[in-house]
Amino acid sequence: MMSRTRSRHDALLQGMTRRGFVRTLATAGGLTLGMPVRGLWAAKRPSGTPRVAAIITEYRGYSHAWVILGRFLEGYALGFEPYWPRTRVVSMYVDQFHAADLSRPMAAWKNIPVKSSIADALIDAETGKLMVDGVLIIGEHGNYPHNEKGQHMYPRRRFFEETVNAFRKAGETAPVFNDKHIGYAWEDAKWMYDQSRALDFPFMAGSSLPTTWRKPELELSVGVELEEALAIGYGGLEAYGFHALETLQCMTERRKGGETGVKSVTCLEGDAVWQAAEAGRWSRKLLDAALSRAENVKPGRPEDNCQKPEIMLIEYGDGLKASVVHLDGHSANFGFAAKVRNRDESLSTLFWLQEPEFGHFSYLTHNIESMFLTGVPTYPVERTLLTTGVLDAVMTSRFEKHRKIDTPWLAEIRYQPSTQLVRRGSFRV
Repeated sequence: MMSRTRSRHDALLQGMTRRGFVRTLATAGGLTLGMPVRGLWAAKRPSGTPRVAAIITEYRGYSHAWVILGRFLEGYALGFEPYWPRTRVVSMYVDQFHAADLSRPMAAWKNIPVKSSIADALIDAETGKLMVDGVLIIGEHGNYPHNEKGQHMYPRRRFFEETVNAFRKAGETAPVFNDKHIGYAWEDAKWMYDQSRALDFPFMAGSSLPTTWRKPELELSVGVELEEALAIGYGGLEAYGFHALETLQCMTERRKGGETGVKSVTCLEGDAVWQAAEAGRWSRKLLDAALSRAENVKPGRPEDNCQKPEIMLIEYGDGLKASVVHLDGHSANFGFAAKVRNRDESLSTLFWLQEPEFGHFSYLTHNIESMFLTGVPTYPVERTLLTTGVLDAVMTSRFEKHRKIDTPWLAEIRYQPSTQLVRRGSFRV
């Protein structure tokens, strides 16, 4: 099935060319709580195949729309198990059309209208009601500016705000998935989260890393007593640092007491990374443990191979110390390691990505579809709210010459991890 999916895509590709913690408001963006919006989504749970609107920045080969929306359109495989789409895409809104655009040929092939506005993609023109049972927002890739901190200013809040406005107009809601971090700025992300709570609709967001394979298989027990944790990553600090943060957070949230929020964040670069290890601010032993699981690591020491290492130092509300180390030039892997109380050896695993097939996005797609089918998020959106806020603080720390950023607004984020529903890659037979 996957080979057929790839051949169809390949055929189409050929020839084409802050601050401030914002508490839950009695009014939000002009919306007064108590308005007749059907927030309890279970009341309108679809009896048939859920209809989905795709709201995307651009759709081209190897974009996030290609690896996620493409699976909604053509199906996917989990291991050797084929899944034809369990939902039906009925409309698209595309913000930008790349020179090698796939949205229009795919939409024509699947007989899906490409709408000129988000409202038109969600609301039936004749009835004024929602014509969809789920909203898939993919605000990644496209020609959008960066701000002075180096954050890519994707229009995720605008997409979400226009979706919420359509909900208000229709007097109905539907589950929403937002790809990657909720917004590039904390204020945007918190506003979006508050809107989902004000209107009481299911909301998920995040990376494909928490649902990918782990080598070796490692799932921390809920209630585990962690003394320190570390994740490794690579690539641009914002775009790929988010994936590394989600790698860290999907593990640390399972510790004793659940998630307690983050008190402070610091970003360091260059020699200061290794100096911080010598000073005991993060564990070189855990780095070695994570790298022992990595694949295609350059021979030699990371100190010698990395021209510009970067690290995020994270202090959680309960005192847990964690770090995310980016090792461009030495390793192109995502991984995790932790010191568990009363255990001599570190726990570690590689978060393995199936490339260039991108099979890890199949598991993410499956979990998104499951929410559209059931109305139940398969993991808490608070995880991605926290990683979004941490990343924003990291970018601020780097911009402000590696200043420690106290984050009382992130210390307020408390939640418990999922104990069921999530399906992820596994090498177990």
